[in-house]
Amino acid sequence: MTVPAEWIIEPLVHENQKRLALKFPYKKEWNRQARELKGARWSNTLKCWHVQDNEYYRKLLGVAIDEKTYTANSPHDVAEGANQKIIEFTRYMRSRNYSENTIKTYTDALRVFLKYYHYKKVEELSNKDVVDFNNDYIKANKYSTSLQNQTVNALKLFFGAMKESNIKTEKIHRPRREKKLPNVLSKNEVKSLLEACTNMKHKAMLSLIYSCGLRSSELIHLELTHVDSKRNLLIIKQAKGFKDRIAPLSNKTIELLREYVQGAKPAKYLFEGQYRGEPYDARSLQKVLKTALEKAQITKPVTLHWLRHSYATHLLEAGTDLRYIQEILGHKSSKTTEIYTHVSTRSIQKIVSPFDDL
Repeated sequence: MTVPAEWIIEPLVHENQKRLALKFPYKKEWNRQARELKGARWSNTLKCWHVQDNEYYRKLLGVAIDEKTYTANSPHDVAEGANQKIIEFTRYMRSRNYSENTIKTYTDALRVFLKYYHYKKVEELSNKDVVDFNNDYIKANKYSTSLQNQTVNALKLFFGAMKESNIKTEKIHRPRREKKLPNVLSKNEVKSLLEACTNMKHKAMLSLIYSCGLRSSELIHLELTHVDSKRNLLIIKQAKGFKDRIAPLSNKTIELLREYVQGAKPAKYLFEGQYRGEPYDARSLQKVLKTALEKAQITKPVTLHWLRHSYATHLLEAGTDLRYIQEILGHKSSKTTEIYTHVSTRSIQKIVSPFDDL
């Protein structure tokens, strides 16, 4: 396979796995080439194809590896001296206790930006360059608002920490927020999904995600000691934003977990993978959901995060105060939690259509 010069190959951490992102303006032939690569997957968030980061694909796609990071072997790299600034930026983020996933995301975004202006010194870049990059690279390639936001976060942090810079970080604008409603399953659909699980471990995992509003990464990092059955609480340690929080555990959930633990006898993590003492694999968890959906004959494009959204919406419909829902979900801002008021049908269903009176 000959990789087109227009393709940008970038390292990517997805579901705790190292991947190589294939980024290019849409062309039918290029899309077909990417899709036909063995193990290639599409990311709706980043709007790009990605493949496993291994020796075979590095050689095929022309990607070189060094001691610290993966760099795409494209016609142009970053300007002279910029690599050292990227390394310093990584060290700066680590010193501020940013998560490794965030460090990777911000570093990748910064590298793409600096590679785009490979002919300019970092100190020469201006706010106009940021605007042009948004229009001529992100928007032109139809990349997501999420990617644009990640780039803004990276640039604000990087140039804010630089002593010599022409860029005024307060003038770097964000894209207008997309007003998308969270996807939610009905209670009957959740029930059908969980009842479709014939494997006790699989049923326990999906049930716990729904019954406590967990993120998938939070579930696979739960340890046995995080279940407090005496106080009916689940303790979620060092979740998003390095925050600990607690979620209520129902008696029904505790009984389900007790039955599962007695049979599986996990050593450390509540849900262990192929090897004892190791956490369950994130991709395997997705396959568990996919199998359950097929058995339950649910054709919606459900993701694990839908269960978290469904939990929050069902709590709201049952009359739970938004402040408590915010605490349980671990939302930093109440505005994030308020989105569930737009999908709750508790009040909307009481509205009588004037059509009924005709």
